[in-house]
Amino acid sequence: MGMTRPKNILHLHSSFNLGGKEARCAQIMNAFGDSAQHVILSAEPDSLNAREALDAALDVTFPGDAAPALHGKPAPKRYLQLARYFRGFDLILSYNWGSMDGVMAHRVLSPFMALPPLIHHEDGFNEDEREGTNWKRDAFRRLALPTATRVIVPSQTLEHVARATWHVPSAQLSQIPNGIAVADYAAPPAPDAIPGLTKHDGEVWVGTLAGLRAVKNLPALVRAVALAKAQGAHVDRLVIVGAGPERDAIESEAAACGIGHILHLPGFMRDPARFIGLFDIFALSSHSEQYPISLIEAMAAGVPAASFAVGDVANMIVPSNAAFIVDSGDEATLAVALTALSADASQRRHIGEEAQNLVRSRNDERVMLAKYAALYADAMGDPYFARKLRDKPAQIG
Repeated sequence: MGMTRPKNILHLHSSFNLGGKEARCAQIMNAFGDSAQHVILSAEPDSLNAREALDAALDVTFPGDAAPALHGKPAPKRYLQLARYFRGFDLILSYNWGSMDGVMAHRVLSPFMALPPLIHHEDGFNEDEREGTNWKRDAFRRLALPTATRVIVPSQTLEHVARATWHVPSAQLSQIPNGIAVADYAAPPAPDAIPGLTKHDGEVWVGTLAGLRAVKNLPALVRAVALAKAQGAHVDRLVIVGAGPERDAIESEAAACGIGHILHLPGFMRDPARFIGLFDIFALSSHSEQYPISLIEAMAAGVPAASFAVGDVANMIVPSNAAFIVDSGDEATLAVALTALSADASQRRHIGEEAQNLVRSRNDERVMLAKYAALYADAMGDPYFARKLRDKPAQIG
């Protein structure tokens, strides 16, 4: 008979503002239900809006200043404080570069202290590494990661980086593609599902879901849409769903390009299944992505993509969508892709139907959850925990 007390799990985040990794983390946490208690630390202490995606019934604590800081200069005293804090948990889950001091504290002090297992997740890079990884960060990861029970990545691109650059052994590395509740995206959305807008017959909307951050390169999407319209594209709306510091820059670029009247920024919205199907074209202009959940969500809703070829995007889409995935940073060719897709509703439907079929077989969340459940349970030595998680399909919100 397995243990029935809730597992005490510590999450170390670079930021807990809602983005791809935070959405997936919330999705998995919601699946834990009452089988786990959670404590969340963020290297950016005020970046916590992803808590809105957590089930209200979850046992989650945000200790803030009551816990050791994840940000600051590496120092033995900080590492000792972190390691002492770790001892109260059954499992540590760390995420991205901003959590790496916690990983290093585990690496340095686990030979001398009884510390819980640590699993590290990497989901990609920010604006400062869009041209390539930072050698100092690469070296730090090589030093810090050896005591991680597992390193989990969502994409083939990151798996290659982890092997070749961070020297993570194959036995320590797992690639788990992101998954969603695919069936939730089948129903057509209400025409007024996005606040402030109502979609009318015959309109063509270009849309995206993204944190409004520099790495998402959203002013480039604004310029590409403006160029497409100048070339005669039928685009009635550009909808960018998300929150973040780049909002003013996006609005300014739209005004400068003469398309401020079609831009709509509704802010953060929960449950993309309710509205993403209103988009006729899903667009990605990011400098850096790996295995974007937002693209999976668009595909599940039957929406074709026009995107820069970043991360695993070109491997994720169906062959009929391949012509609309363009070289990273090539705004003119992205505009051509938007123009072509906007002109052909039949082609959009065909691509969308193929995309839906693909994600049903590849990206259903039950497959993803089972893989995470097995790794977490194995790290804690408790197969009963894996069974509990596997039996609880999750939804964000």
